[in-house]
Amino acid sequence: MTVPSTPGDEKASPPQGITAISGLLVGHWTDPEACTGCTVVLCPQGATAGVAVLGGAPGTRETDLLRPGFLVERVHGVLLTGGSAFGLAAAQGVMRWLEERNAGHVTSSGVVPIVVGAVVYDLGIGRGDVRPGPEEGYAACQAASAGPVAEGSVGAGTGAT
Repeated sequence: MTVPSTPGDEKASPPQGITAISGLLVGHWTDPEACTGCTVVLCPQGATAGVAVLGGAPGTRETDLLRPGFLVERVHGVLLTGGSAFGLAAAQGVMRWLEERNAGHVTSSGVVPIVVGAVVYDLGIGRGDVRPGPEEGYAACQAASAGPVAEGSVGAGTGAT
C-alpha cells in the first residue's frame, strides 16, 4: 500500500518551518511497507539555490546547475528521494507536474522546469525492488502544500537510518 502524504507516525513542523517562506510547497510520497519514498520542495516561481555535494558515492541530478556562473539561475523543484540512483527517475514526474503549470526556465520552445535532486540509499532497509519513479514524484507534487511539513519516517526519510 502506498500513501501520497503521511503514514501517520510523523510530527508536523511548526509554522516557522520551510513553508513559512512564501511560494514554497512541500509534498511527500511514502511507501511504508517498502520503506521508501520521496520528498519534493516546489518553487514554481523559481528560487536561487546552492549545493555542497559530499560523501563517497553521492547520487545527484542537475546539481552542477547550482554552481555560480551558470546560465540557469533558478530552480523550480528540489527532489530528495529514496531508491538510490533508481529514485532519481522521480524527477521526471516533478518536471511533468511543473510543466503542466507552465513553471520553468523560459526558452523559445517553451518552459523547462529545473529540478535538482539527491538520493538516499534505502535499498537494504525495505524492498529494494520498490523505488520512487515518475508517478511517485508526480504524486509527491500533488500532495504538496504550504502548510506544516510532516517530519520523520515520511517521504525521503522513510527508509533513512
